[in-house]
Amino acid sequence: MIDGNAAARPALLPALGAMTWLQALVALALFAPGVVAPRAHIEVWQLSMFSCAVFAVGIPASFWGGGFIARVGSLRIASLCAAAIVVGMALASLGSSAALLAAGLCLGLAMGPETPASAALLARLVTAERRAFVFSVRQTGNQIGAVCGSLALPAIAIAFGPAWCYAAVAALALLAIVLFEWLRPAYAGKIVPPPKLDLRARLALMTADRRIAMLALASMPFSAMQVSLNTVFVTLGTSELGLSHIEAGMALACAQAGGLVGRLGWGYVAMRLDASRAVLVVIGLGMAFCAALLGLDGGSLGRTWQFAVVALFGLTASGWNGVFIAEIARLAPQDRIGETTGAVLTASYAGLLAAPAVVSILDGVAGLGAAFFALACLALCGTVALIWGGHDKAST
Repeated sequence: MIDGNAAARPALLPALGAMTWLQALVALALFAPGVVAPRAHIEVWQLSMFSCAVFAVGIPASFWGGGFIARVGSLRIASLCAAAIVVGMALASLGSSAALLAAGLCLGLAMGPETPASAALLARLVTAERRAFVFSVRQTGNQIGAVCGSLALPAIAIAFGPAWCYAAVAALALLAIVLFEWLRPAYAGKIVPPPKLDLRARLALMTADRRIAMLALASMPFSAMQVSLNTVFVTLGTSELGLSHIEAGMALACAQAGGLVGRLGWGYVAMRLDASRAVLVVIGLGMAFCAALLGLDGGSLGRTWQFAVVALFGLTASGWNGVFIAEIARLAPQDRIGETTGAVLTASYAGLLAAPAVVSILDGVAGLGAAFFALACLALCGTVALIWGGHDKAST
């Protein structure tokens, strides 16, 4: 375990850069099949199968990975995640449905542990007052990977073919392994693995402190809102908001830009005010308001107001993650940060997994607008849980 004395801490920036690169790689790998789908003739059901495979492995990998992180170190976990990306991209390049399914299973092994590993490492390197901003910077890796994937991979697929897209991601992952292993000795410290935890003990990390339990509860509708914004907003825009396909795409780009600004901005605000939970409450109220407004009356807004609301939607629904992870790290037992983060993220991933089914059912019954209003109500409930849980000042 790295010494907690500030003078003895290794440099923060190399570790922060490495862990941001890791998240960008995971996002890029998850993004790749969808981006190359038109050229690779990948059907929608195959992409859904791929996503389900990722989460089917990622959820237990997140939940159980914390103990492994404590034993081998965060940067070794980062190397293993990058290796899983290399294997996943090699499988995806084969082109068959079975290969895409296997690729999803491999990428689940990368997606599950990467955030707990980052939390465990960065929490030991950053001072408490800077934690929210540093964790928010780290969480921009998701947007960096998505933006790079949306700009670079289509061009590569058109010019050279889909297999070269997967090869490019794999090459970046191999470079990352070299970086992670080069940095690892400086951050290994003296590791004293804590005792193993059984299932009940791992669940207790999430439920024993009401503040952490309410974070986990709130993260489910927040995650559902985020993935719904990213995946079905264009359909909402064209079907119910009166936007053309191009306009809906531009609006979603505004939401993504808002998410990037939000991840940095909310982290800075939380750091300056030393009030991560209050910031999360404001974010929850903001995403609930935007989703409800767009769902109930978005079509009557002018174009300028529609784009403004969507940008605010992205600022909140895609900008909460860094402050959320920082708050988990603050409240968790300091020798169990990786395991606690993994346990709480299991709830977040459950929200990601359930959201497509919930939205699909509500869309069939009452339309996408009603689905977004329902998500707004759930986000509001999550925000109330944060407020209620914040009153518990029991020691962690």
